[in-house]
Amino acid sequence: MGSTDEAIEIDVLERRLLSGSVTNRYNEAEEDTILHTASFYEMEEKYVKYQTVQWILYSLLLMLAWGIGALMLLYLPIRRHILRSDFRSRKLYVTSNAIVYEVTRPVAFPCFGVLTKEKHVVLASVADIVVEQGYLQSFFGIFSVRIKNTGVRRPPSDDVQILGISEPGAFRKAVLMHLSNTRSDILSKQIYMSEDPHTLGSGPSTSWVPPPGDIILQKLEEIGNSVKKVQALIEKKFQAPELSD
Repeated sequence: MGSTDEAIEIDVLERRLLSGSVTNRYNEAEEDTILHTASFYEMEEKYVKYQTVQWILYSLLLMLAWGIGALMLLYLPIRRHILRSDFRSRKLYVTSNAIVYEVTRPVAFPCFGVLTKEKHVVLASVADIVVEQGYLQSFFGIFSVRIKNTGVRRPPSDDVQILGISEPGAFRKAVLMHLSNTRSDILSKQIYMSEDPHTLGSGPSTSWVPPPGDIILQKLEEIGNSVKKVQALIEKKFQAPELSD
């Protein structure tokens, strides 16, 4: 074989948010528990056939246009080898903090090494999990899963899209259930703190901090209550002379 050097492509910001370090690999972090692992193995043959048919169609079109399609057809065996290596290396799992997708694929000519890609999507930034199936994909029974991001840091085009998951519905259900449970826990904590705020000082220290939006609403409510008290005092002050008369 050739060189074994790997080019590692990692989203640094999300990695810092999840583990606090960019030097250790994510799967070595002991504090994160894997809640669900997606499977790809059962869909390997369908995925390779789908990509092969797509490649042949592109080759025929380019052959009619510029003749490049003939070179693409000659490259097809190498292409299938890359597809299988790519597909067999895929790992997709859900932890308590993020959705992690890892893949190692050979470059265009495998003798020059491989490319390792590790993608982390923070669960707090996940808006929805969309299961899609195109017209050609329906002939081979494969689906694609698109992880929609929320927030202003990324455009919709940066949504993570993964093709060939065996049970996309189960993966979507696992992510949405965990998100629902997490948001329910946060909401219950907010309700508990609003009903009994004195427990914060008397109980053990906690690292939970209310969201900025809730803090602003609380401050506005306090200001509103203060204004009402001032208005009540002013009304009493003007009513006292009237009673004396």
